[in-house]
Amino acid sequence: MYQDPRLQYVTCAVAGNTDTGRQGATHRMAYWEWNDTGDLHHPHVIVCAHGLTRQGRDFDVLARQLSLQARVICPDVVGRGYSDWLEDPAGYQVPLYVADMLALLQQVHGAAPIGKLDWVGTSMGGLIGIGLAGEPSIRPLMPAPIRRLVLNDVGPTIEASALARIGSYVGQHMLYGSEQEAVASMGQLSKGFGPHSDEEWLALSRPMLRPEAGGSVRLHYDPAIAQPMQAMTPEMAAAGEQLLWRLYDQIEAVTLVLRGADSDLLSAKTAQSMAERGPKARVVEFPGVGHAPTLVSFDQTAAVLAFLCGA
Repeated sequence: MYQDPRLQYVTCAVAGNTDTGRQGATHRMAYWEWNDTGDLHHPHVIVCAHGLTRQGRDFDVLARQLSLQARVICPDVVGRGYSDWLEDPAGYQVPLYVADMLALLQQVHGAAPIGKLDWVGTSMGGLIGIGLAGEPSIRPLMPAPIRRLVLNDVGPTIEASALARIGSYVGQHMLYGSEQEAVASMGQLSKGFGPHSDEEWLALSRPMLRPEAGGSVRLHYDPAIAQPMQAMTPEMAAAGEQLLWRLYDQIEAVTLVLRGADSDLLSAKTAQSMAERGPKARVVEFPGVGHAPTLVSFDQTAAVLAFLCGA
């Protein structure tokens, strides 16, 4: 019988010498911890980080299986789920998320030493993983190096058409008259996630919602997470892509790239380049899926389990 995850929090600092907040400002990041190993101090830790508008419970199906062999940590990135919202929306960018994850890893390590660390990142969560695994100056701050890295439908080159599609709905429609209406609307926006049963989609959707008065519901995230994306210029996007490729080329972790065969965010060309340079990732494609695989179906979870926990 699987145990339910524990909701915990870590306090994260906002550096005063950046544009992301005032001197001494802090925020809390929530995270879900799964552990069915029978050992509260199990040395193998796997972090699962979600996409732009999602939250840590996206990984319930995968985390239950991984938790038989490791401590599994599924954060709600700041601005999402049960985490705080930032005072300054300019902070909703990968550098701050990377700093938050360092604070999270240090807290987890303090509770029970991390002997082996793996990372599963979907979309934005994969970019955070690239930042942690690819920046040499960060490695001394890590409790353990990332041993194995799963990048779920994301890479250093992000297709502009996908950014435009995502930008067209993020933060635009936050309130719904009922859970049923919200679940149906999210289903329309998330067709790229691939086919799911009604039960699977409801399980993926319910943690995205918070109850409001009169039976209405709202999405769990801060609509201001869209502001940095909206402010991005083509020149900023090009510079970001160059930086991500530099980080990717410095990754030392064994790397697996998962790609929805119909993805509009991670092109087949980019995935091929990721297989040929840097950590020379193994690439696995899932037919009939776009951006991004939810890691719910058997073939998707099996690929991750074999990569992280196989012989």
